Amino acid sequence: MPASLIFETEKFKWIDVLDLQIQEIKSISDEYKINHLLLEDCIDPNHLPKFEDLGDLKFLLTRINTNTERLNLNTISDVSTKLGIFLKDDLILTVHRIESDAMKNLLKNLKEDKISNPNPYKVALELAQNIFKSYEEENLILLEQMERMENEIFLKNVSSSTQIKRLYKFKRKIGLNQKVLNLSSEWVNSFDKLPLEAVEIKDLKDSYKDALSDYDHLNLQTGNLINMFIALSDQKANQVMKMLAIYSVYFLPITFIAGLYGMNFEYMPELKEPYAYFTTLGVMLLIVIVTFIYFRRKKW
Repeated sequence: MPASLIFETEKFKWIDVLDLQIQEIKSISDEYKINHLLLEDCIDPNHLPKFEDLGDLKFLLTRINTNTERLNLNTISDVSTKLGIFLKDDLILTVHRIESDAMKNLLKNLKEDKISNPNPYKVALELAQNIFKSYEEENLILLEQMERMENEIFLKNVSSSTQIKRLYKFKRKIGLNQKVLNLSSEWVNSFDKLPLEAVEIKDLKDSYKDALSDYDHLNLQTGNLINMFIALSDQKANQVMKMLAIYSVYFLPITFIAGLYGMNFEYMPELKEPYAYFTTLGVMLLIVIVTFIYFRRKKW
């Protein structure tokens, strides 16, 4: 899609490029005097966040959380999408692959005059705040998912293989978001170089620290939940083995007696006794009762 003017004042223009194609790079580069290599960075799906200061042009490559469910989670593009921001004194140019609420909400506020004295740098600051809001919203969703998994683990009988796959996928999703946030420190700190008030920049850095802290905590909680789930599964397995061991102790001496009397010898004195069969059964029952009483006293 070609570049489009989405907002304009007497002081600056906001140009937006949605789903930039490689054949469009040259025309945009020539029109807005932007190095084509920077625009190429915007179409690389797995490019890491960064900041470049080119004098009269500032370039921020950020990543917004997409809050989408994917079958596989392998790269940061599976949990986020790029947003390239080019800044000049009279221009802000944004490049992104998909539409996002972060931009829609900001554009709505601009059109409703909810942002006082807007300029390219203040618009970029508001965009940055909305980027971290996307991670905050994702964090709330992940917390709800974690609570549901905790209930399934401790209150419901869910298949162990299914649950452990879900937990590891959940942890991987958190880890990828955490990676994006860790790599975002450069462009967040770059706002110190922009003509903005210190208190506004401080709010942005606080939002960044809060988001990073939330995912650090979530990652730790997920690790603890996985360890608890594995321990609980081991405990259940130990209970089963304990019951099998108890039953084997009951039947081991009985099996020995049955095996002894099952041998084919010509002479066995008990065979001629009229009550030998019932006596043998009684001895077996007595062994079981004595074993049971012994286990109860030992609290096994």
